[in-house]
Amino acid sequence: MLSNKEILCPHNLLDHSAKKKGVKAAIVNAGKPLAMLSVQDAVNEKLIEPVFIGDKKEIIKCSEDLTFDISQYEIIDEPVENNTAAIAAKLASENKVRIIVKGHIHTDILMKEVLKRDYGLIGKTRLSHIWHLTINKDDKPLIITDGALNVLPNMKTKLHILRNVVDFSKRIGIEKPKVAILSATEEVIESVPSSMEAAELTKLAKFENIKADVFGPLAFDNCISKKSAAIKGIKNNVAGDADVLLVPSVETGNSLVKMMIYFCGACAAGVVVGGKVPIVITSRSDEAQARLASIAAAVVALD
Repeated sequence: MLSNKEILCPHNLLDHSAKKKGVKAAIVNAGKPLAMLSVQDAVNEKLIEPVFIGDKKEIIKCSEDLTFDISQYEIIDEPVENNTAAIAAKLASENKVRIIVKGHIHTDILMKEVLKRDYGLIGKTRLSHIWHLTINKDDKPLIITDGALNVLPNMKTKLHILRNVVDFSKRIGIEKPKVAILSATEEVIESVPSSMEAAELTKLAKFENIKADVFGPLAFDNCISKKSAAIKGIKNNVAGDADVLLVPSVETGNSLVKMMIYFCGACAAGVVVGGKVPIVITSRSDEAQARLASIAAAVVALD
């Protein structure tokens, strides 16, 4: 059942990110082969100018093993893994880097540091995570949010998640994104709390005049299959043609994304948005092409 398909970075992310080439990016705890390889790919695409943070000896050795000439780039020597996050956050707070890219470091260590108020990286908008998913290079993407950061968001947080994903969608050329509020049913049922919250968020999106087609609740099949939506008599612009799935919990989003990766060979570009700088928090098991796509997504997300 597992896919053997080669994971490919989509053209649309590379095309849109190419408009903002050479962005300074902090690579947090660099020096491991996969992280360095993805940075090398991003440099070859002229997307970023890396600032490597980590054990200088390991970084140089890894670059030599990859025949990656990093002589022109800054290296900040910090051999203690957990100290690298603070350096990256400080660089971002001082406008010395515009993107933070997770290397070989635990996500919770990195995000705990970034969230400290001292750095001023968090404003009034709540941070949220966006997955940009494609199977082939020229696919229309399916965007899933939030499947990595907000565990069980309340209505206020979901509104932030919605605003963030609508903004990102417009940056990749979707002028009026179709956002499906995911549940296990298309009916509003008291025993299914996510369905009630989806209906409330649909109303709230209209009240807040969010520039998107927002509708829920919808079960997964009704989000992506016009046939399924038609059979069930669901008639609106979103049903069967969603650009975005706004999920009720991190477990739902994470599971959907991982299934698409491992069953379908999807390229999952992930980025945290809503703060002063986009943050790439890919898994340490992600393929290099997915890491490249995530860096491209972070460049796209820049103001």
